[in-house]
Amino acid sequence: MDSLRLTVAGRVIAAEWGDSSTARDLAALSPLTLTFRDYGGQEKVAALPRALATDGVPSGADPEPNDVGYYAPDRVLVLYYTDVGYYPGIVRLGRLHPADMAFLRDQPDGFEAILSTP
Repeated sequence: MDSLRLTVAGRVIAAEWGDSSTARDLAALSPLTLTFRDYGGQEKVAALPRALATDGVPSGADPEPNDVGYYAPDRVLVLYYTDVGYYPGIVRLGRLHPADMAFLRDQPDGFEAILSTP
C-alpha cells in the first residue's frame, strides 16, 4: 500500500500502514482534509466522506495506544491515544510514533489534518 501521512499545523506525521483493503481504500481518498475532535478522552476521531471497504479484515479489534484505526459503524478515522479495549467494527490501519500521537492528542477539538500520500 502507498504510504500515508497527516499534516497538522505544519507538522508532517508519517505512520506505519498495514496492507488491507481498508487501508488501500483510505489511501484512494487522498488528499483529504479531515476535522478531528476528541472522543471520550481516549481518541481523536474524524468523519470520512464515505464508508471504507472492509473485505478480508477481522470483524473487530483491540487497538493499542498510538494505533490508527477505522471504526466502520460510524465511518470515522480514529487516532487512539489510550487503550479502549476490543470493539466490533474496528479495523486497525497503522501505527504512529508515540511523540506524534502526543502532539495529536494535545490538539484542540476541531483541528484539521490533511491526509495525503508522499
